[in-house]
Amino acid sequence: MSNSSPGNRLQWLPWFFAAGAVFWLILLTQFAAELSAPVWRDQFLQSLANSGLTRNAEGILVVGSVFIVFFEACAIAVNAAAYYGLRRFRAWGWAAATVASAGWSLVLIGIPVLAVLLRRQTREAYGVP
Repeated sequence: MSNSSPGNRLQWLPWFFAAGAVFWLILLTQFAAELSAPVWRDQFLQSLANSGLTRNAEGILVVGSVFIVFFEACAIAVNAAAYYGLRRFRAWGWAAATVASAGWSLVLIGIPVLAVLLRRQTREAYGVP
């Protein structure tokens, strides 16, 4: 076991999740801008019509938009909870970080962070058995 405290070795960890929250905020803002642009909506509805969907295209746009906004808002919330919880060395912060890392591992970014979070020393630092 090293002589450095867990807090010194894990100082970078909360900032990874802060960056994740900012990333999702940028994506949500970009999607909101696209959604509010009439040209983008018309292009999307036209691509639905070209693919053979002729009825209720507006409904598909609404349902898809709600799904995307909900997904991105959840990603922001989980990353923000991980950031604030990890900064205060709370068990719920570790849990939120583990959930966020599992999600990020779908794009391979979260696998190394998930490995750090699941180490015994990291779990003990956050009070997780």
